[in-house]
Amino acid sequence: MAKPRKPMDNPIVDPAPLPDERRLDASLRPRNFSEYVGQRAVVDKLRVYVAAARKRDEALDHCLFSGPPGLGKTSLAHIIAAELGVGLHVTSGPAIEKKGDLAGFLTNLAPGDVLFIDEIHRLSAAAEEYLYPAMEDLVLDIALDSGPHGRTVRIDVPPFTLIGATTRTGLLTSPLRERFQIQERLDFYEPDDLCLILKRSAAILGIGLDPEGAEEIARRARGTPRIANRLLRRLRDFAEVEADGRITRELADRSLRKLEIDALGLDPMDRKILKTILEKYGGGPVGIETIAASIGEERDTLEDVYEPFLLQMGFVQRTPRGRVATALAYRHFKLKPPADKSGQGQLW
Repeated sequence: MAKPRKPMDNPIVDPAPLPDERRLDASLRPRNFSEYVGQRAVVDKLRVYVAAARKRDEALDHCLFSGPPGLGKTSLAHIIAAELGVGLHVTSGPAIEKKGDLAGFLTNLAPGDVLFIDEIHRLSAAAEEYLYPAMEDLVLDIALDSGPHGRTVRIDVPPFTLIGATTRTGLLTSPLRERFQIQERLDFYEPDDLCLILKRSAAILGIGLDPEGAEEIARRARGTPRIANRLLRRLRDFAEVEADGRITRELADRSLRKLEIDALGLDPMDRKILKTILEKYGGGPVGIETIAASIGEERDTLEDVYEPFLLQMGFVQRTPRGRVATALAYRHFKLKPPADKSGQGQLW
């Protein structure tokens, strides 16, 4: 199982919620499918699945949402429960340390309720195996005694929907993954969708935001709604102190540069990663462990937070031999690509 990753050095671009943001996230969270922006293909399918479950008066099939953090997996769980008109019970993989923890959640469910497990790839093996009969047969086998004369009691679990969220699908075991009848991956957002999210958030928070200012934030928000909303809050401070309280394109550009977020949304760690690959390792290929050791960052942080964005932007590609910088990375730093080394696979 993956270890908890340490907090990032630059939390402004951390797509995971910061400790003081959870209440704010809840206030900005969409309450139904109509308010949910982006991920259209996923949302259109979920609307149908939820409507069908309600029509049959059945629990929705178990759902697995994957993708980088901050893209709305938790929001979808809240919306599904609200649209179904059932209770939502929220926990996370690391919080379920023993089988008894999981039993407590499952035995307190009402018929049709949703159990949301964030970071489900971090469930312990024992808890995961304990979950299987509940998902498939709606039963729990609880051991009363241990040893050769141990006894078990079978307890019925009401029909329920398990929604799992993961940033690391590859760490899920096949038996667990196969028990989810609905599996959807969330992708990074387009700037137009982020502008709509920013407009809604600004209205809720009472922030003056010009359309051009929203566009500037959206372009640099790494395709992630949580980061877009975080930047909106930070830029509100600059607008109130350095301007008339309204976020314009000029103020957004100036302020984001002060926050060391460039025109493409790259932050200092992104640039450090790319320069390490380009300058220390000749553009690659180089292993992720080597990159992590070179820059003093956790491998999990690189894989969960930075690499998905760099891959999406086309600065880095994965190869069987390691990570390789692309021609776009060289052009961004105004460097000349070296001559192709036979068998190295540089992408220029």
